[in-house]
Amino acid sequence: MNNPFSKFIIKLLVILALAFGVHILTLKILDFPLFDNKIILSYCVNVILAIAIFGFLYKMKEKYKEQLGFLFMAGSALKFAVFFIVFQPIYKLDGEVSRLEFLAFFAPYVLCLILETFSLSKLLNKLD
Repeated sequence: MNNPFSKFIIKLLVILALAFGVHILTLKILDFPLFDNKIILSYCVNVILAIAIFGFLYKMKEKYKEQLGFLFMAGSALKFAVFFIVFQPIYKLDGEVSRLEFLAFFAPYVLCLILETFSLSKLLNKLD
């Protein structure tokens, strides 16, 4: 398995599964509701978007080598759009976005972003 895309998916799934476990364990220890704030949907959406964005970038790596950074930023904009379209209206039903709601979305978002950034950087370094 030398394919960077396959490696990315495996790393992503392992890291996000571990993060989800830590997230749920932390909520349990702090005696907060475990599956509120669309936490499962949030992790799933972030994983799907990360795989789709990295897969697109991987597929376009030769054709649009010079524009991959801009395409990556467009992917990040897409993630923010999904947050503002799907999650924010749900989180703002009570008039404010709580810290738990914020973390339910942005914990997996940040982890995906970090992994995508490092993986894309590694991919670009191999192209030179």
